[in-house]
Amino acid sequence: MGSLLDAPSSREPSTGLRGVFEHEELTPEQVKRRRRRGRVSLTTAIALFLLAALITVSVLGSTFRWFEVRDYRGDGKDPVTFSVADGATTGQIAVALEAQGIVADAETFVETYQEEHAEQFIQPGEYELRTEMSSEAAVDALMEEDEATHYAAVNRTLRMTDVFGVLSESTGIPVSEFEAYREDTATFGIPDRFPTLEGWLHPGEYRFPLDATAEQILQTMVDRTRTTLDDNGISDEDQIFEVLTIGSIIEFEVQPEHYDVVAGAIENRLENPDGETSGFIQSDASVTYGLDRRSYDFSEEERRDESNRYNTFANPGLPVGPIGSPGDAAIAAAADPQDNDYYFWVTVDLDTGETKFAETYAEHLGYVEEYNQWCSENEGRCG
Repeated sequence: MGSLLDAPSSREPSTGLRGVFEHEELTPEQVKRRRRRGRVSLTTAIALFLLAALITVSVLGSTFRWFEVRDYRGDGKDPVTFSVADGATTGQIAVALEAQGIVADAETFVETYQEEHAEQFIQPGEYELRTEMSSEAAVDALMEEDEATHYAAVNRTLRMTDVFGVLSESTGIPVSEFEAYREDTATFGIPDRFPTLEGWLHPGEYRFPLDATAEQILQTMVDRTRTTLDDNGISDEDQIFEVLTIGSIIEFEVQPEHYDVVAGAIENRLENPDGETSGFIQSDASVTYGLDRRSYDFSEEERRDESNRYNTFANPGLPVGPIGSPGDAAIAAAADPQDNDYYFWVTVDLDTGETKFAETYAEHLGYVEEYNQWCSENEGRCG
């Protein structure tokens, strides 16, 4: 009987450990395909990783946004004055409210506003609000303020009589009630040197209580002028008269960007009576104010008329009073005029406001010719 070790096996002969580690023989084409699959797999893995990271960031951002304060509660905390500029959009107003800490979120404010007032506008002007107001409270305050007051917009370069007309139209109070205070400067604490309220009816936007009287309205405007004077360090009565009078002249004579330059030129004229201008301001605007005329066109006889107390060609120094009520910029320029050597100025283009300045009369005449040339090319504009 034979041994079991010698019995024939039904399995393939063993190749030992060497066979276990032998690699399959691949063709060059198979190698390329496997490399491509490897690259595709790596690219896919990277893309999936980036997508997962993006989703995570988005989720986290939304989560943190969820925890942000979207709105405050209640009517607010500390009082704050908020200004709405002329022409400001609801979005711009919302951003400004958020920036000043009045509302928590501009977007929430806009949504709240549109729910009730989508067809309305927030009127320009100053509002008394509070910090950390709910959007609903802020909207109510802005809209109720408008509904519960008379809104009046007083533009620059309006004469006193024009202002009375604007106030009457805005409030329904007869012009005669404002006119009654025309020369009553004492009632409003205005220095005696001023012949009328002219110079004190500060331009700007106002909201007057529905029951405000003519006197209360005028006092509000006078107080705003006094505040601007105080802000510019002007308190002496002689200084007040000079600043408001010069401020009113430069506001009619040139564009705001030239206020301080012309204020300096006027100062040079007043302080040098022996110069070419002999201490005369020579303002067309002041002459026509005294003539109660809107046009700057007047005769040589009117130019020499000393009886016109606003005639700065015939009378040296300042006129008897302001020729309008200057705004903040004109008051600031008159309070701190530019230090220059100019004595003359002329606007050579009424469309652009281009103004040229001169130290001598001879130089000035050349610029006057430019103005005359512009007038000849723009018939009917210079009167």
